[in-house]
Amino acid sequence: MDHDEKRRLSRIGCADKDSAAIRLRAARHVTGLSQEGLGKAGSVKKAAISNAEKGLAYPNRSVLLFLHREFRIDLNFMINGDFAQLPGDVQELLFDALSNLESEADQSQS
Repeated sequence: MDHDEKRRLSRIGCADKDSAAIRLRAARHVTGLSQEGLGKAGSVKKAAISNAEKGLAYPNRSVLLFLHREFRIDLNFMINGDFAQLPGDVQELLFDALSNLESEADQSQS
């Protein structure tokens, strides 16, 4: 995947709730956790994860810190889409997840 495609998928520079939502869904996919599982790990309720994934709220700081500590998913990526500091293996997983989420969204609109 080229750099421009990564910039597009990560919505680099976009800190709105919808952009944060897609990045959170991708991150959760990479972790293999359910919404409930990620909520427990981040000390929040499943509803908080659900709302953040729907773009109704921003992800809780404790969730972002958990993703960073346990899965090396940097806060800059989660907040702003900046992927330059992510380890290569983490980038690969996240961009596969973002691409899959985009494909699913395209299929559901058809």
